[in-house]
Amino acid sequence: MLSRQLAEQEHIRAGDVVTLALDAHGTRATRFRVAGIYEPTPDPKKFPAKRFEARLHLPDLITLTADRDDPLSTESVSAINLALADPADAARVMRVLETRAPGLIVESTMPSGRGDDPFVVLDRFHWAIAIVTVAGSTAFLLALMVIRADERREIIGILRLMGIPPRSILVEVLLEGLLIATVGAVFGTLIAVSAQNLVNAFFQWRYDTTLVFVRVTGSIVLRCIAFAVPLGIVAGLVASWTLLRRDVVSLIGR
Repeated sequence: MLSRQLAEQEHIRAGDVVTLALDAHGTRATRFRVAGIYEPTPDPKKFPAKRFEARLHLPDLITLTADRDDPLSTESVSAINLALADPADAARVMRVLETRAPGLIVESTMPSGRGDDPFVVLDRFHWAIAIVTVAGSTAFLLALMVIRADERREIIGILRLMGIPPRSILVEVLLEGLLIATVGAVFGTLIAVSAQNLVNAFFQWRYDTTLVFVRVTGSIVLRCIAFAVPLGIVAGLVASWTLLRRDVVSLIGR
């Protein structure tokens, strides 16, 4: 079986006969009939690489790659993959294997959570970008809300002259901020959901892979709304509170 990328580049289809060898000089060349085409399992660590791969029956692979100068080459393997019934036993299984076979290197393919794990580093990088983005957006939003509140200075002054207490005006501002923040959060979520398909389509085309680069999950949406809505409300209250503390005369410009 050949990987899809290899079959597409060499224009090979199921049923064709191909020649495989150990090197470009044709060492130990052997002819095989292609039984099918498969899609390689997406691997974040290999997505930039071209997946030119082939899968052979084990006896054929041994015959093709065995070292004739080493009698044990047909009986030796360099790596073994184990699938555990309970992934929680990974640490215990690693200790047992290392104890029974000194010199054997045993590693788990599950994320380790250590600082040298590339996915841990990437997650921290995302958190750093998120914090900077939220801080900058909050400052920008606060500035806009202050400008907007200042433009409504006379309206607030008229409302206070009509006898409406500052507490009622503050509640109105609170509800208005809640509505604006909610609509903004929903709008941002819709943009993110729409953009993820475009981002995935572009990078999957660019690197010829089925790897999913961006996925907007329900937990991410809830987390964004939990940040956006309170920040929007606080920004509106802070901007309006400065006006509510001023006297009526200064508000209406008289």
